[in-house]
Amino acid sequence: MKTFLVAAATLFLALTTSGSACAQGAPRLAAGQPLPPAELEAYVDGVVHDAMDREHIAGVTVAVVQNGQVVLKKGYGAASLAPLRRVSPDTTLFRLGSISNTFTWIALMRQVEADKIRIDAPINLYLPEALQVKDQGYHPPVHVINLMDHSAGFEDRALGHLFERDPDRERSLALYLQKERPRRVHAPGEVSSYSNYGAALAGEAVSYVSGRPFETLVEEQITGPLGLAHTTFREPRPPRAGLAGPMSPALAQDISQGFWWTPSGFIKRPYELIGHAAPAGSASSTAGDMARYMAMLLNNGSLDGVTIFGPKSAQAFRTPIRRTPVGINGWAHGFFQLNLPGNVRGFGHDGATLSFRSSMVLAPSLNLGIFIATNTESGGALTERLPEGVIEQFYASRADGPRPGDPQLTTQRHRYVGHYLSTRRAYAGREAFVDRIISGVDVSITSEGRLVVRDFSGARDWVAEGDPASGRFVSATGADHMVFVMSGDRAVRIIPTDNARSYERTGFWNETSSMLACAILTGLAALMTLAGLAVRNRREFRETSIQRLASLIQSIQGGLWLLGLSLFAVWASGAGDHARVMYEWPGAALWISMGSVFVATLLTMVTAFILPSVWRGGRRVDSWTTGRKFAFSITVLIYIMFSVFLEIWGALSPWAA
Repeated sequence: MKTFLVAAATLFLALTTSGSACAQGAPRLAAGQPLPPAELEAYVDGVVHDAMDREHIAGVTVAVVQNGQVVLKKGYGAASLAPLRRVSPDTTLFRLGSISNTFTWIALMRQVEADKIRIDAPINLYLPEALQVKDQGYHPPVHVINLMDHSAGFEDRALGHLFERDPDRERSLALYLQKERPRRVHAPGEVSSYSNYGAALAGEAVSYVSGRPFETLVEEQITGPLGLAHTTFREPRPPRAGLAGPMSPALAQDISQGFWWTPSGFIKRPYELIGHAAPAGSASSTAGDMARYMAMLLNNGSLDGVTIFGPKSAQAFRTPIRRTPVGINGWAHGFFQLNLPGNVRGFGHDGATLSFRSSMVLAPSLNLGIFIATNTESGGALTERLPEGVIEQFYASRADGPRPGDPQLTTQRHRYVGHYLSTRRAYAGREAFVDRIISGVDVSITSEGRLVVRDFSGARDWVAEGDPASGRFVSATGADHMVFVMSGDRAVRIIPTDNARSYERTGFWNETSSMLACAILTGLAALMTLAGLAVRNRREFRETSIQRLASLIQSIQGGLWLLGLSLFAVWASGAGDHARVMYEWPGAALWISMGSVFVATLLTMVTAFILPSVWRGGRRVDSWTTGRKFAFSITVLIYIMFSVFLEIWGALSPWAA
């Protein structure tokens, strides 16, 4: 109750001190005016405390810098619960997730400035032979710049290897890149689809060219010169030959634990080991260190007389590699190019591990940098909205309510309505099957003229921006944009605001609703098959030898389909614990489930082959009735259709990752 009252009071203060101009929707401050520290703290306190209560977040750390000065640096909540240890903005280390990439891109651009790497050259020139990217049917080679805007064309695989909890399973960066090589599924430069593998590959290239281990390189060239004493890519684990040295004991004692919220309270998770892909995500830091890091980035690579990178890199980190539609983020040589409230342009990066969420937003026109990190899986919404919320609160006009729909959009259903699949997914094997379930979106249009995009987590409303046929949409309640890429009068792809992936339009066989309907039909058919064994009369047991074989196979099939569907349901019921899915992938339930449906599919091929013989039968008194032949045929057709779905979705390769 006390926490709730504090949150309410501070949020009220933040809103009421904004003055009459804000009430009318005008910006609180002009671009050249600095943030008022007291009002900023009141606003951030209110937002953070409210989110911690409602969204169950154990700990938060925040830093805001402007004009080279720290305006706010604060820790909230707990870094550990047993024993209780409070978050300190200066000493508590939070995982940065993919914000780690920004250090990698700085290290790479330093090599570019030294003329040791060319960003327009093939990446294979800077990799040992064992790690070079194979063409896999795509003849244009992957260039360095393709890694910097995530357009190399790699599929995205993570389950079972991106994070580890057992130090004995850790591998070197080079070995990880060699063993976990993803498929190439798009030509380089075709689409941007975020790739941890691509970022890790870039880090290995920097290490190979410089002749220094990646962790050492970052310490010598970035964190050391900047005085970031509480920032490291090393992790707390026993030392082992062939791996980077572990985190120092002094830093290890200050790391924040990671948490997962359940109805019974916070669950502490094991430390997430990412050292095998260090350039993509193993960094840990504090709000204090990230304040200095942001000040350096805003000051074009220099801080306190130390220069980390030069003007060429500074310009690159603010210049998109490729032009994107208005409102869609570009890739500024590894950094997100951001469209912020109040038409403010920015750059930065966000990050996520299994338990930690983070965001770093830099607005050069305001000389402003905002960093936030949480140590709980449920903290993603807070890290996403706080940086933009600060800018909107003080520097942007605020909308008066949801945007209205356009009735003319209802005439454009054929253009947009359908199912779309994310390009950031696995394209084959067990992981592809799971990804198809969780990475698809369904687009519909309401009678009020709003476009609704529904994904695995919920639905969001959008309204047409200008002509409803243009393919441009803006969030009904926010500043996010979305663009449909058209082919004739039909959308073929969606590009969301973050541009970290796109969504490709698919047909019936890729729709989750179609797969679900067919799975239900298969389950019902299997149940009826097994029930028929108990309810058939003596006459229905008359059968030829081929029909007797068909009946036996059909009964085995029914049991296998039910076993496969039931075990998948068991696996799915525990999939809310993302850490367990990652560490135990695929798990006995999913492996046996897919093995069962694989065998059932093989038996389906047998029943389809003998179906004509089943219908021919023998003499009338020694054969199935027409009704039973018809029921058997319907079952075979249902199983065939479900098998086709399973093959398309990648579920018929139980041996493949």
